[in-house]
Amino acid sequence: MTGTDWMRVPDEPLPQIDLRIDLPHPARVYDYLLGGKDNFAADRAVAEASIKANPEVRASAVENRAFLARAIRYLAGTAGIRQFIDIGAGLPTSPNTHEVAQAITPESRIIYVDHDPIVLTHGRALLTSKPEGKSVYLDADLRDLDKILSSQAVQQTLDLSQPVGLLLLAVMHFIPDSDEPYDLVRRLVDWLPRGSYLVLSHLTPDFDPETWATIPAVLAEGGVIMHVRSRAEIEPFFDGLQLIEPGVQVVSRWRSDVDPADLPDDAAVSVYGGVALKP
Repeated sequence: MTGTDWMRVPDEPLPQIDLRIDLPHPARVYDYLLGGKDNFAADRAVAEASIKANPEVRASAVENRAFLARAIRYLAGTAGIRQFIDIGAGLPTSPNTHEVAQAITPESRIIYVDHDPIVLTHGRALLTSKPEGKSVYLDADLRDLDKILSSQAVQQTLDLSQPVGLLLLAVMHFIPDSDEPYDLVRRLVDWLPRGSYLVLSHLTPDFDPETWATIPAVLAEGGVIMHVRSRAEIEPFFDGLQLIEPGVQVVSRWRSDVDPADLPDDAAVSVYGGVALKP
């Protein structure tokens, strides 16, 4: 089958739209920061509180999105990856993973994974794959890897005899230590075929500790849990993998095509990212 599909685990009830729009969701907060319209008052309130605590917080979202596009172009172009799984994908915001990949290789296959029913519904409506390829949306939480890896979406979309691009963009900082984030990533990497790649980005307090001590507290008041990590805490996500130059880097500087003089300050971005090969 080609094109765009909306898939779910067999016998699982169709997800219901989350009527608790009074509760913020990270994907919709991120959408607001990117200038999107698929968000509600609770999401906007949390986002605005974050902006008040750090007026540069939009730069984190914008530069992370630009890093995603550059990383996918590297994987689809230089590395020859033709299939991707984007976990914690969030709301469709152009350019999406499949748009970037299929602009290079139209036959690319992409699975988007998120656990917000509103994200799922928008994905179903807005994501249109090139007919040569495939774009699938799966309703699942990153912490439920058994559900993800056993799903029809994975089994029918990915060929695990060939390399896969695993994308974990701006999602791991929503996984607290109590949910064993390093183990989650390790399990996913172990599942990947050799020759696959991990693309991961993560908020950091390294450049502005005072501000990033405030923002998680602001988000927590709105019900969004965030755990920012230092570079020393982010690098272990790539253990056992071969980092692609320039390694773990502020995302705006990772293979940037912008004049260095025009890049935002590292403190404004405060996101590390990296791309690594599973040998």
